[in-house]
Amino acid sequence: MTPYQAFAPFDWQAVLDLIRAEFAGMEGRIDPPSSMHRLTPEAIAAQAETGEVWVIGAPPVACMFLTVKPQTLYLGKLAVAHSQRGKGLARVMIETAVARARALSLPVVELQTRIELVENHAAFAAMGFSEVGRSSHAGYSRPTTLTFQRRV
Repeated sequence: MTPYQAFAPFDWQAVLDLIRAEFAGMEGRIDPPSSMHRLTPEAIAAQAETGEVWVIGAPPVACMFLTVKPQTLYLGKLAVAHSQRGKGLARVMIETAVARARALSLPVVELQTRIELVENHAAFAAMGFSEVGRSSHAGYSRPTTLTFQRRV
């Protein structure tokens, strides 16, 4: 399956449904709750306008958001449908992000994951990412998020 960049008009609700379904397992595991609760189809459409939204399949079975930041390409909202896990789709999406960073002359792909999601830490490390920092959400005195980077 090949990733493609989603442009308007697109079924942004299908992307949101995928994210909500695949992020649901975080409920009760992460504190504070995921920002996906504030995500709307309109916000995803805006992401596609100001950054990039990539998907696999129609309806989407994998997605990610890419945003250019100073000297880095930020990868957010990576989701793969449960029924499609174990097929290498996350790796395909990551490699697409790396290719986009190269095309944009950016030296790094960066992502964040919650501190509680240790399986994500291991998966990202296996795909060439290294932890480069820890941060806290507003109002928290302990780290809540890990930042990972992969040089391209």
